[in-house]
Amino acid sequence: MQRQNRLGQNRQFNYVYRRGKKASCRELSLLYVRNKEKRVGFSVSKKVGVAVVRNRTKRRLREAVRPLLPQIKSGLYVFVARPAAAECSFQELESRVKYLLRKVEAARASAEEHK
Repeated sequence: MQRQNRLGQNRQFNYVYRRGKKASCRELSLLYVRNKEKRVGFSVSKKVGVAVVRNRTKRRLREAVRPLLPQIKSGLYVFVARPAAAECSFQELESRVKYLLRKVEAARASAEEHK
């Protein structure tokens, strides 16, 4: 993923954790905040597994999100992996990412309709 699309600093993650809307499934959680930039970050805790497993999970998540970047609306996104994410195949992880993005977009669209 390109540098301009990455959520980098710790304060950006903290901002999304504090202000973000949340969508979840068994393997992942997605936090989203509206913003003029489009940035994505990944959080994989030690509960997921040892370093090798955490890094593999992050690589899979990055690769699942990368082809979807042109279609994603601008905002700050943080994908939080749960322990079940380490046991998923890439196709399952990819489908969960798409599901959460659709869920967030639907929630965003309904919130804008109520304004």
